[in-house]
Amino acid sequence: MDDGADLVSALIFMALNRLDEVHPEVKKWAEKHSIESRRKILDQIVGSMEETTTGVNRLRAMEKDGVLQFPVVSVNDAQTKHLFDNRYGTGQSTLDGIVRATNILLAGRKVVVCGYGWCGKGVAQRARGMGSLVIVTEVDPIRALEAAMDGFEVMPISNAAEVGDIFITVTGNAHVIIGDHFSKMKNGAMVCNSGHFDVELELPALKAQSSAVISEVRPNVDEYQLKNGKKIYVIGQGRLVNLAAAEGHPPSVMDMSFATQALATEFCIVNKGKLANKVIDVPLEVERYVATHKLESMGISIDKLTAAQNKYMTGWEHGT
Repeated sequence: MDDGADLVSALIFMALNRLDEVHPEVKKWAEKHSIESRRKILDQIVGSMEETTTGVNRLRAMEKDGVLQFPVVSVNDAQTKHLFDNRYGTGQSTLDGIVRATNILLAGRKVVVCGYGWCGKGVAQRARGMGSLVIVTEVDPIRALEAAMDGFEVMPISNAAEVGDIFITVTGNAHVIIGDHFSKMKNGAMVCNSGHFDVELELPALKAQSSAVISEVRPNVDEYQLKNGKKIYVIGQGRLVNLAAAEGHPPSVMDMSFATQALATEFCIVNKGKLANKVIDVPLEVERYVATHKLESMGISIDKLTAAQNKYMTGWEHGT
């Protein structure tokens, strides 16, 4: 079970003998073992389960380059994961981290959400629910259009940098907010990341623009005093703010993700040797099983199709 494809990446790099691209501690271990013994580890792996959008993107790149050595189930792409964990879990826990760290009033603030994937949707919706004026930045025209039709203001990050009060990156990419953006921000602007590693924020560029950096003016809040006289506050050192400054997602949304992880693991074991070395979707029957039991745990019952309705929905003779 992986998060961000970090473990799979390390295994692949070790098998390819590209040790400079793994964590120093992993490199130390790898250097004590032959490349043959490292490759044997891959032969013992039945499959992997990936929990994050970033990880799935990496894994698809591995598949495209022909280096993926075993099947990987994309748990992140399961509806029982991204529709709930990403949207409701990240949406709530991100704002929880910001409020815990800053004690700021979100109502009336201009919150800039960078990225309108499922995590971005959740953050934007919840920020609006707290009374914030939400601005969305995107690179995907379809997602940008969706954000606009959901009622959010959409603009490039270079424009949003001049007007935002709080900036939240949820893209899974690197250098989303860069030095030029920091220099345009208001005095007192707050910046955090809830999508990936701290590379979403170009913190070295921010530090280069600063005359002084005061660590933790509040717990989990660093103050950067810029040479232009402004101050910018970075929450959680740019790391995942919902983990650095809060407690992550509530168990009542993570239970679906973990259930899907467990059942995807069972699927890999049952189908050992039958699955291609590709990124694989979670089977629909697993999704329905998890959703059904989640509803039961919530005391919610739903309707069922009658035989006649099912025939109507699945046939072609009627309904035209």
